[in-house]
Amino acid sequence: MYKKAEYIPELKAMKTYPKDVFYAGNPDLLNSTKISIVGTRKPCQYSRNMTHLLASSLSKHDICVVSGGAMGIDAVAHMGAGSKHTIAVLPCGMDHKYPAVNKKMLLDIQNKGLLLSQFKHAFKAASWSFVVRNELVVALGDVLVVAEAELGSGSMRSIEFALNMGKEIYVFPHRIGESSATNSLLQDAKAKVIYDIDLFVSQFSSAEISEIPIADEFIIYCKTVPSYDDALKKFPLRTFESELSGEIEVKNGKVFLR
Repeated sequence: MYKKAEYIPELKAMKTYPKDVFYAGNPDLLNSTKISIVGTRKPCQYSRNMTHLLASSLSKHDICVVSGGAMGIDAVAHMGAGSKHTIAVLPCGMDHKYPAVNKKMLLDIQNKGLLLSQFKHAFKAASWSFVVRNELVVALGDVLVVAEAELGSGSMRSIEFALNMGKEIYVFPHRIGESSATNSLLQDAKAKVIYDIDLFVSQFSSAEISEIPIADEFIIYCKTVPSYDDALKKFPLRTFESELSGEIEVKNGKVFLR
């Protein structure tokens, strides 16, 4: 199930080219235009909404979203892109799905998108392996988007990697006192602001927007007013995505279309 990837040109930007990179899923995504998205594990609703909108727009233009599979911004980015248009990089061996709360999402990405890891079978995530994972996430993307981050947070390492690699960094506009790391980048003229998602995406898109309907089966299923737990089991990514975007609402444990 897990294979060793061939040479990946983007990883030349790393301080040391990885000895091994293992994968499961669709390696053709490595040939796509790729945008890396990172940020806090506890984002505000504004950052969640903007990240989801950005990732969704990128995927509709056949641009692959790269992130680290973690809670918070990572998960929102993966879900916004949809499993077929995303690459998740693990801080552990491929046989582990970390964090456990995102196991269903990661398995879906493994089956439909692409899962990557520098770590051998049975390796469990350690504090240093998250840093290694972050460098790979940054290296894969044409640019880095930092959705929300505070000074001193783990996202600062990703920012450092991007600066050392000469990658352009983009951020969302935040109010004073919020997302101190991204505001600091702007103050130091080390990042650009995404004021318009469509305009940002157009810089990297060479194709017309895909008009393929997404998950009609899900809409039909929701008309039966299923339980939230059943919806999660049957359509894990789509349920999370639709709840976040407001397409569905959950009342008394039941799913309703808006």
